[in-house]
Amino acid sequence: MTMQTTKAAAPHTQTFSVGTQLGRYTVERVETLPEMQGTLLLLRHELGARHAHVIREDDNLAFGVTFPTVPKDSTGVAHILEHVALMGSQKYPVPDPFFAMAPRSLNTFMNAMTANDWTTYPFSTRNVQDYFNLLSVYLDATFFPLLRYESFRQDGHRFEFEKLDDPSSTLKLQGVVYNEMKGAMASAGSVMWRSLGKALYPDLTYAVNSGGEPSEIPNLTYEGLRAFHAAHYHPSNAFFFTYGNQDLGRVLEEIESHVMSRFAPQSLDVSVPDQADFAEPRRVDVTYPGSDTERGGQVLLAWKLGRSSNPDLNLRWSVLSDVLLGNPAAPLTRPLIESGIGSALADLTGYRDSFREGAFAVGLKGLSAGKAAEVEKLVLDTLAGIAREGIPADLIASSLHQFEIGQKEVSNSGYPYGLQVMFRLMGPWLYGGDPVTGLRLDAELESLRADLDSGRRVFEGMIEELLALPHRVTMVVTPDPLLASQAEQAERELVERLSKDFTDEDRARIVRESLQLQSLQAQESDPNVLPTLALSDVTPGVQRPEYSTAQEGRALVGRVPQPTGGLTYLDVQIRLPEVPADLLDVLPLYTYAVTRSGAAGQDYAELSRRIEAVTGGVGASAGVGTAPDDLSAVRLAVTFSGKALARNGGALVSVLHDLIAAPEFTRERTRQLLEQRLSGMKASVVGSGSAYADRLASAQVSAAAVLEERFGGLTSLATLKAIVEGPEGEQGPEGLDARIDALLGQFAQLRDLITRGLPLVCLTATPDDIGLDVQPITSLFVGDAPTGRPVLAPLVTGPQARTTDSPVAFNAIAYPTVPYTHADSPALLVLSRLLRSEYMLKEIREKGGAYGGGAGFDTRAGVFSMTSYRDPHIARTYQVFRDARAFLDTPLGERELTEAILTASKILDPLTSPDTVGRLRFYGDQAGFTPEVQEAFKARLLAVTLDDLRRVMDTYLTPERAAYALVAGRDPNVEVEAMGLKFEVQGV
Repeated sequence: MTMQTTKAAAPHTQTFSVGTQLGRYTVERVETLPEMQGTLLLLRHELGARHAHVIREDDNLAFGVTFPTVPKDSTGVAHILEHVALMGSQKYPVPDPFFAMAPRSLNTFMNAMTANDWTTYPFSTRNVQDYFNLLSVYLDATFFPLLRYESFRQDGHRFEFEKLDDPSSTLKLQGVVYNEMKGAMASAGSVMWRSLGKALYPDLTYAVNSGGEPSEIPNLTYEGLRAFHAAHYHPSNAFFFTYGNQDLGRVLEEIESHVMSRFAPQSLDVSVPDQADFAEPRRVDVTYPGSDTERGGQVLLAWKLGRSSNPDLNLRWSVLSDVLLGNPAAPLTRPLIESGIGSALADLTGYRDSFREGAFAVGLKGLSAGKAAEVEKLVLDTLAGIAREGIPADLIASSLHQFEIGQKEVSNSGYPYGLQVMFRLMGPWLYGGDPVTGLRLDAELESLRADLDSGRRVFEGMIEELLALPHRVTMVVTPDPLLASQAEQAERELVERLSKDFTDEDRARIVRESLQLQSLQAQESDPNVLPTLALSDVTPGVQRPEYSTAQEGRALVGRVPQPTGGLTYLDVQIRLPEVPADLLDVLPLYTYAVTRSGAAGQDYAELSRRIEAVTGGVGASAGVGTAPDDLSAVRLAVTFSGKALARNGGALVSVLHDLIAAPEFTRERTRQLLEQRLSGMKASVVGSGSAYADRLASAQVSAAAVLEERFGGLTSLATLKAIVEGPEGEQGPEGLDARIDALLGQFAQLRDLITRGLPLVCLTATPDDIGLDVQPITSLFVGDAPTGRPVLAPLVTGPQARTTDSPVAFNAIAYPTVPYTHADSPALLVLSRLLRSEYMLKEIREKGGAYGGGAGFDTRAGVFSMTSYRDPHIARTYQVFRDARAFLDTPLGERELTEAILTASKILDPLTSPDTVGRLRFYGDQAGFTPEVQEAFKARLLAVTLDDLRRVMDTYLTPERAAYALVAGRDPNVEVEAMGLKFEVQGV
């Protein structure tokens, strides 16, 4: 059914006080939140449900319902339940209402996630009717899911013959979560995270894999899944969260009528006890599937601390962790890196409160075997030395300064602010603490400052207590090149063991259930039972925040007045003149190193302390742009950015000035940085294989994508490896110094190029602070060099495969299309949304068992792509890509078209906040993507027809225009030979 647009509600004007009754809810607490100009209400329902509501002038309305879930085994019951709960409910009995709602909504966030000991279902949207549409779907999905057996088999686990109807063909294990976790547990970071919980808390729920251990997932029964839901997904075990400028009474009435009225009280003990202390430190050896035996090891020391719900303890450990590790010059970070034992801090380093009892961990990665004792001694001796010598007061002041910025900043950048608030209060709340302390730490900060002012050795004493704790684990993480093949063999043996007693009747049942699931997946459901929006809900205009511009020398300066809460944001985008070809691959290394090295007479340690003391962080990046009407008009830019409290605006200008004008690089520091970047990029391949494959395919068809691939793709990784490890076949570190010296010479050339560029400066601040003097930056740029236009041929031609340590594949196909202003561009964007929701989801995820499959259109680069993520298939998936055109000939109607246009329109109207809205407008205008250009695009988008979609597919997405790329753990050529494909295969 189509709902009419509802205008944003006025703030709820009712005055709340402790004891106020709202139906069967009682207000138990009212707290002002001055940092965010809001008010927190804590309510409790008669059934025991807890509800936190944040009243705030924000039209991005948020909701979440969270259940403590404490699995007792590694079958992944909590994770699989999270999937299956969203696959049909009593009120919405369609196969997948969660994914079906995505294109029927203008949400700014929709997801569900499973942690160690809780599962949460959050969303946010700026449209009031959309909010209540999603609320109805989420409430029904969580409390009244159908939990179909077929859904359990699809997303959990199932036996399936390679040929569904042939019981003599190979028997395999399948399932979306099963394949997801096979991929997840192939990365060192994921293995370490699961191992840390087991090592530090061996007697608690943290010792099991809440996501599911692939070898144990098949032990989960359908009955066990249903029982887990009945026990945990009950109002008595629920924590509700709502946020924004909305009528709380209406929300509570909806929850009451939809959920609460249908339940009776129920008790469930989901408490997590304290872990008994160890009598002495322990060592744990962990392996993960990896082939880099020279640099793939990690050693991590981890301690169990006190309860993370203790706000004073939590604050002090958060501050101390930042003091010790928060920047490259921090007193624990610097000696570890400069030791030369490893290349970077180990994964999971730092303090974390995501367990009932907190944990502090520190270590190194980039290690060869046999380094455990050396790293352990280095960490313990360094901590002892810090405690003995004391921590300088200015380091503590700098860390507290960072906390002040964190308290004041209100930003939707990266994640909707309302949901940031939810996760901040949820931590202490779920563990029995005071949720207010997740949002406001006035008393704890005052107490800490008082202790520091009194001269007490607060943090030194904490380090001494830490070193005396026997509850410590040294985790030694080692890559095993044989583990991937052993896991495949173990899976085959598991299938054989579980099926060894199968009768002919059992095999017939598997065939019958597989065909039944296939039949159900092919059935068309009626999504009209789900609520939806209409195209009239799409705002035809785009945001036009006010800003002023002035020419200051060679620089164009835009000043954007915004209610930033006392923060100042400064961005300096420098359009580069022509960059020599030999410097293109070096540019991203320069921007990575420049903010982590020295400048203006200060070495990297001095500069990092200065940055920490006066800013909220600075960054540099290399970017690629095109003209809205010409894909060949590629330009390069380097952007320096930072934020600071308004009182430190001048200091921020000074820092950025020095980074641009007077960076200083040394051979040793550059070596450290290159090794850190290499370690991080290597680790990212298994988790981000889909993005890497997409870039590699796109680089075959787009000049802009060639640069994106060279800046952040597998080509960039290969360039970095050649510098750090030497050309292929070269042994040992010989030549490294010479390679770094050559690189530093190129850095000097880039610095000169940058100061010859064309600067566009954007300042965002409150009206009182908008006059900040940026002349120290604008005066740096002299000369009249025009903006360069690098001319690049496609990176490679022909299908490309990159092999790595992954049991699943990441497949991609890309096509060249048209620029932003072309009349067909909106239709291509709509087509990508239609294929994503109506075709790829069903074919790649539901039928194929991959964790994800999608289609996308980059309107700026003019590239259309299709991808799969954590995919057990290669050939089948490429056939799905090829069959997309045939899908457009199936019966499609106005519903599918409208939903595709709705989701496409969300891309054109991103969620912004005071820190980003003006920056996007200013730089968009300077690049030619003006409001008029964007609104013309949106108008054409709203007029797209199904015939347009078929036409653009026939025009641009044809077989001869396709470019292929994949990342996988195996050579794909035997599988795809029958398709006429031949991949060039290289190792990552």
